[in-house]
Amino acid sequence: MADLTHFDGKGDAHMVDVSDKAVTDRIAVAEGHISMAAQTFDIISEGRAKKGDVLSVARLAGIMGAKKTPELIPLCHPLPITKVAVELSLDPDLPGVRVEATVKTTGQTGVEMEALTAVSTAALTVYDMVKAVDKGMVISGIRVLLKDGGKSGRFEAR
Repeated sequence: MADLTHFDGKGDAHMVDVSDKAVTDRIAVAEGHISMAAQTFDIISEGRAKKGDVLSVARLAGIMGAKKTPELIPLCHPLPITKVAVELSLDPDLPGVRVEATVKTTGQTGVEMEALTAVSTAALTVYDMVKAVDKGMVISGIRVLLKDGGKSGRFEAR
C-alpha cells in the first residue's frame, strides 16, 4: 500500500496532505464517448430531441461536474479551478458523441479527477436526454489523455 497515497500505514483511506507540495500550474485532458443507434444519432444531430439541445446541455453539465468533483469523489481536494472546457462532437462512425474535457488550476494537486468527472457527467447527460428513444447507449473509453504539472511531471496517453 506504500505506493497508494490515499491509504495510510495501517491501510486506512485518508485524504492526502498536500500542504508541503509546490503550487504549480496544472492541466488535465480527458476523453470518452457514448455510442448509440443511428436513429438516436440523427435525432441529436438534427436537433430533434424533445428535451432540447443535447450537446449544449451536456457541455454545461460537464462543466458543472468538474466543479462538483470533490463532492462526488470522497478523497478529492476542493480546488480553485481556473478553466473547464468541454467539447462534444458528433461522430457518425460510432455513431455517437465524443467528449473531451480540459481542466486547469494553479495549486498543489492535479485536476485529472475533475477532467474525468466532466467527461462522465457530459456523457451521462447525453444519455439522460435521449434515453426515451435509446436505452441501449453505451458510455465508454473514458480516460486521461494528458496530465501536466506537479512533482510527477507530464503524462500523455498513447
